[in-house]
Amino acid sequence: MKPKKLHKLIVKYITASISAKELDELEVSLKESSNTQLFNDYVKTNYRIDRKMKTYDTEKSKRLLLDKIKKDKGNLNKFQYRSILKYAAIIIFSMTLGYFVNDKLSNETPAKEFAPKENFITLEREDGNIQVISEDGTSEVIDSEGNVVGSQVGNQLVYTNGKMTGSEEPIYNTLHVPYGKHFELKLSDGSLAYLNAGSSIKYPVEFIEGKDRTVFLTGEAFLEVAKDTKHPFIVKAANLDIRVFGTKFNVSAYPEDIVKEVVLVEGSVGLYSETDMSIGNEGTVLTPGLKGSFDNTKGNITTEPVVTSVYTSWVKGVLVFRNMTFENILKKLERHYNVKIVNKNSNLATAKFNASFGDMPIDKILEYFKGEYNIDYSIINDNEIIVN
Repeated sequence: MKPKKLHKLIVKYITASISAKELDELEVSLKESSNTQLFNDYVKTNYRIDRKMKTYDTEKSKRLLLDKIKKDKGNLNKFQYRSILKYAAIIIFSMTLGYFVNDKLSNETPAKEFAPKENFITLEREDGNIQVISEDGTSEVIDSEGNVVGSQVGNQLVYTNGKMTGSEEPIYNTLHVPYGKHFELKLSDGSLAYLNAGSSIKYPVEFIEGKDRTVFLTGEAFLEVAKDTKHPFIVKAANLDIRVFGTKFNVSAYPEDIVKEVVLVEGSVGLYSETDMSIGNEGTVLTPGLKGSFDNTKGNITTEPVVTSVYTSWVKGVLVFRNMTFENILKKLERHYNVKIVNKNSNLATAKFNASFGDMPIDKILEYFKGEYNIDYSIINDNEIIVN
């Protein structure tokens, strides 16, 4: 179900104007996890709950709502208005109860909560026009002549042309993904790019017939490149070039990192330093299961076998640290959670750790390090963390 339709059903439900058929549709839709965020946002926005309610258990209220719908759906025609008000009362009651519970807990535990800075995903056209992208919404991508060249639904932006153009020069768009967010991009040739937090990719709206498919990456992305032997796919990450024909691989090339990393999952790629991608030069070739590392200071490329899932788990929202320095762990946490972390314990900077974390608040991760390794921390200004 489209987000707009789901939103409309929830409004009709709360305002006692929903039909039996629509109630069935709403019940089915609310069982889907993909609709949870829309439901959460609607409830929180419409009831204007105090800021302390941001930890309110929407999942519990949603389960109560579904149970009541099932019980009373058979008597909808007779008791529709009364039942509708009852459902609304359930939500309000559970939210009010949650408010008082949270208020009590907040009085007992005065610890600060994290409030990450609000950042927005943006799409920048070649003509300088910038479009803000809402992850919960839909939009169209328009070129300078007013033509629709792509569309955005939720967290994916899709360019749908599918054909090579005969133009002499490509027209570029640039997608910027800030800290604390992830986003997906489908290029006009069908290639997919999953962008990690704090990343940007510059790419042609349409690829040019007879020329390489070239994109420019800053940050981290997992790419699934559509195979086209006539048009090699080139990823330019500052002073490192990656040449592929059809494959799956991860590139980590943040400007602040000394080493750029390319991990190959499927196919093969060639790595090239600077402009060394001359005809006949295969570069440093990676096969599946290898990681290529480019040292920005030395300009050399080294390879080693790795467990690829360690480097691609972020696509599924999982943070995995394997033999990683604490300094690098903090960098990843900053990007993932959009917070500033200052390490005042210099002895920890080069210490290495192993850990895996699913989708959980950053304070839980910090509590893990505090409990396991006695690493203390404090929170200031709501979104800044000091490691002592």
